[in-house]
Amino acid sequence: MAAALLLTGCDEDTGSLGISPWQDAISTSSGTYGVVSHSIINDIVPANSTACYLGKVIDPETGEAISATFAAQFHTFEGYAFPDEAHIVQTDGHLCDSIELRLFIKSTFGDKSNPMKMEVLPLSRNEEHLLKESDKLYTNTDLETYVDEGQEPVATKVFTATDYILSEEQLASSTYSSNVRIVLGQAIGDDIMGKFYSNPDFFRDSYSFIRNVCAGFLFRTAGGTGTMLNLEVVSMNLFFTYKEDAYPDSTITAICRFAATPEVIQSTQFKSRNLDKLIDDAHPYTMLKTPAGICTELVLPIDDIYAGHENDSIASASITLTRINNQEEVAQDDSYAFGIPQQLLLVRKQNLDSFFENHQVSDSQLSFTTSFVSAYNNYTFNNIGRLVSYCQHEKQADMKASGTTEAEWEAAHPDWNHVVLVPVTVSTATDSYGYSTQVSVNHDMSLCSTKLVRGTTDNPIKMQVIYSRFADE
Repeated sequence: MAAALLLTGCDEDTGSLGISPWQDAISTSSGTYGVVSHSIINDIVPANSTACYLGKVIDPETGEAISATFAAQFHTFEGYAFPDEAHIVQTDGHLCDSIELRLFIKSTFGDKSNPMKMEVLPLSRNEEHLLKESDKLYTNTDLETYVDEGQEPVATKVFTATDYILSEEQLASSTYSSNVRIVLGQAIGDDIMGKFYSNPDFFRDSYSFIRNVCAGFLFRTAGGTGTMLNLEVVSMNLFFTYKEDAYPDSTITAICRFAATPEVIQSTQFKSRNLDKLIDDAHPYTMLKTPAGICTELVLPIDDIYAGHENDSIASASITLTRINNQEEVAQDDSYAFGIPQQLLLVRKQNLDSFFENHQVSDSQLSFTTSFVSAYNNYTFNNIGRLVSYCQHEKQADMKASGTTEAEWEAAHPDWNHVVLVPVTVSTATDSYGYSTQVSVNHDMSLCSTKLVRGTTDNPIKMQVIYSRFADE
């Protein structure tokens, strides 16, 4: 243990974990401390991401419906140009042959053969209701405020997750991607092309396109229960026919594709009710529930950790959260079983909102991520020692600067030692040397739910701490 601490030991400066000189002898000690926990509602989650959901299902834990509606804008390539208007082959006065929306399905929760109904409404181009890049969007944001008042749907679609119009051979083809096709009126396509011919500058970039041509669409769940789609890509395809001077006797059929990409806004609104009954402190468990639902809050025993160890360094601090298997898991239909959150973020409660709003990644000091280990049915944060040290030093420095007593300071900062566990999705990038780096940490928007063993005063969660100090201290 001492040899390991020579490599991993930390000094009292939380900005840098010091490595002890080889010539210095180190003494070590350890302690076990209790962590209490409880569930908290977390239904206001940033929702400006590439994850889109559509549908309605019944939450087996609350008996209430969870519904999802989403809005999507479309990206255009800079300087995109249609052929000269004189070359467009019009049919019955239409510039556009047809126009459609495609919702490509990444995964489906529930019954793939269950009929669902959606309505498609155009988003407003009026400045008062325009969906802007600066808007802060959350899972409880009413996306219909971005639709002009009195606007009727431009399309209604009854669909199933499995397209039964296609043959089994087509559905099994490696070139087929599950999707929902929505046909729009030709007038919408005519309007898009007409806007280009009236002012090509409207297509110079996505900013101009959204404000002058097409602001996007709202996809609203309008009927059916039992299916939730996780959409990977949303595209708008406009078909037209034109001629080229070099081939006056031939016509060319072309497609102009606009896609919802990270360059523009996509946002999902979730509606769920009756979560309060799941966070009762009388339960022997706490919960993790997504997409916008429940998190687990932990109170770190920092005062206890430092009692009698004021001059020691925290070499390591680890905590394991044990999952409780749901009783209904075995009997439940897999298609309706909520998943287990696979990755968790541990972050200070006071930094929870800013972490996601500022698009941060874990820094292994004030925030940490870990993965679910199915073999042990738990989540383990192996070393949050830097967080423990940071909180203690922050408290001591602020008390000294403000001239307050410990009781006064803690009363003014009730969450100073509180952290929150949040289900997340983590994206990484690997460099040429094989090292992985986090590039994004976002709220998990899938349908997940699990229970963790609760830490109480009488039966707390165990936190293991290892201290180190130089022998002459």
